Amino acid sequence: MSFRPPGRQGGLSIIELIIFIVVMGIAAAGIMQVFNLSTKASADPVRRKQALLLAEAMLEEIELARFTYCDPTDANAATATSAVNGGGTDPLLCAGIAEGFGTAGGANTRPFDNVSDYVTAAGVVSPYTVGVLPLVASVTMNVVAPGAPLGTAALQVASDATAARLNVVRITVSVNYGGANDNVTLDGYRTRYAPTSYP
Repeated sequence: MSFRPPGRQGGLSIIELIIFIVVMGIAAAGIMQVFNLSTKASADPVRRKQALLLAEAMLEEIELARFTYCDPTDANAATATSAVNGGGTDPLLCAGIAEGFGTAGGANTRPFDNVSDYVTAAGVVSPYTVGVLPLVASVTMNVVAPGAPLGTAALQVASDATAARLNVVRITVSVNYGGANDNVTLDGYRTRYAPTSYP
């Protein structure tokens, strides 16, 4: 029978322990940098989401506005089927002035009383500063040519486009939430079915 004395028990030497700590420190530093990057980038989706919510709200506000031939305060606004001024004698004509682009004398404030009040002219970008956030919204309306399929090149602004001639408009709301390329853009369409468009 041979008897061997027990050998030395294996364990970590001080050098192995130092190497382990160095490797784990490098790995931890890399993981912390990844967390730092994701934290910095997480603010961008929040701003984009805010811009999207703002664009949706503004587009809905415009689409829900009245779309009448006459100014909504006109006596015949609910019945007029043409923008012609009838002097108040014909209920199918405007009693006063036909609806125009922009607000009359700047008297109205948002929400405006008619779709065409949100822009100063067809095809012209109208900017709006919104709330305390550093977001700028702009609204553009284009006249949809009669009989033109939606989404085609026929969606051009007529040179004689007036608010009274608009029957179908393409509404574009764009919200900038940072740099030059940080935009959220939404399109919507609004049709006139006067006089029933008067709520």
